[in-house]
Amino acid sequence: MPAEPAAPAAPAAPAEPTHLATPTQLTTSPHPSTPTRPAVLGGPPAFAEPLHVGRPNIPDAPRAMELIQQAIDRRWLTAFGPLVKQFERDVAAAAGVKHCVAMCNASVALQVLIRAAGLRDEVILPSFTFIATAHTLLWEGVTPIFCDIDEETGNIDPEHARRLITDRTTAVMGVHLWGHPAPTKELDDLADEFGLRLFYDSAHAIGSARGGRAVGGFGHAEVFSFHATKFINSFEGGAVVTDDDELAERVRSMHNYGRGEGEIVSSIGTNAKMTEVAAAMGITSLENLGYLIDVNRERYERYAAGLAGIPGLTLRRPGPGNDVNHQYIVAEVHETAAGISRDVLAAALTADNVLVRTHFDPGCHRTEPYTRNPDLYAPLPLPRTEALGARVLMLPTGTGVTLDEVDRVCALIARLVASADAVTTAVRTAP
Repeated sequence: MPAEPAAPAAPAAPAEPTHLATPTQLTTSPHPSTPTRPAVLGGPPAFAEPLHVGRPNIPDAPRAMELIQQAIDRRWLTAFGPLVKQFERDVAAAAGVKHCVAMCNASVALQVLIRAAGLRDEVILPSFTFIATAHTLLWEGVTPIFCDIDEETGNIDPEHARRLITDRTTAVMGVHLWGHPAPTKELDDLADEFGLRLFYDSAHAIGSARGGRAVGGFGHAEVFSFHATKFINSFEGGAVVTDDDELAERVRSMHNYGRGEGEIVSSIGTNAKMTEVAAAMGITSLENLGYLIDVNRERYERYAAGLAGIPGLTLRRPGPGNDVNHQYIVAEVHETAAGISRDVLAAALTADNVLVRTHFDPGCHRTEPYTRNPDLYAPLPLPRTEALGARVLMLPTGTGVTLDEVDRVCALIARLVASADAVTTAVRTAP
């Protein structure tokens, strides 16, 4: 691993909440606007309009439209326009790195990075991640080797990764799951010990930090996502960020047909460039980074207070030394204590127009095409991945969800848990 540079300042963020969001004595009072009978038991839906996980944030539409109009007036819509260059500077500054190469989406950015880094043979990664992390490796002819997680953090377990290293291992791909930074020091040490490359899928993690150091500057390179569902979005987009000058040059060349910003073709490549319209939205989003993190944190704290008294419900909180962007509210349903399974609770909430998600269940190792290769992937004992996957429940948040709606979701969950037997019967016998 290259020597670590001085840590850039992490994004400013309010202090972490001091309360621990774990089950205690039930204190949640029913919200006055929550129907007394959940929809699954015959009541009207608690919400007339659906609440979503990952509804796009558009913090300043007039500003975005102003920048888009500038691009239209210039008639410069793609190919290294001034908005893309500004967005790359802004992302690099947020990540505390020298280089950012913006691209059309994060999956393509991962593919270009894998190709530019010359990865081959086998790469170790957590199974508990979005499928793109694995698919991009396989797409580039690299075999993903799935690793278990630390159940407390949801991130890759460095000790299990160590046991998976062979003479075919060329790299480790960490993931900052849900914006919670991975164990970067332990992975640095592991990569140094075995002479491996180290990269991060940081799709969830812009604006997060570990030990005061912004996510984006760890390992040899990281990849951000600016998909519409991310709290910082460019409609659709991604970026490779790195302090490695040579790697950045190869990435920049490959993302434009192997010719960088010039006319001389120096390598094979593809067309992965970001458009000016996407960059306009990205610039607008990043200008509101602090505000959007504050919005996320406020909703996290409201959920923490509202769920704390519900038996069997816990809320994931940042680990020691981690600042997170809180773009995902991740609860866990402990079936024995709650008296209701995660899947039943999810179905009941959906009936009330609370469109929860259960990412990332199943883990990548239990999905196609990996289950078609039993010699390599099955049976694969990843017990902590499967245990956590069976408990996670992602709740609506972001600028599209008000604090009052958070209170109502918490009250609804309390009602559903209090009526666990009836709710379970209703869900399991529904046509």
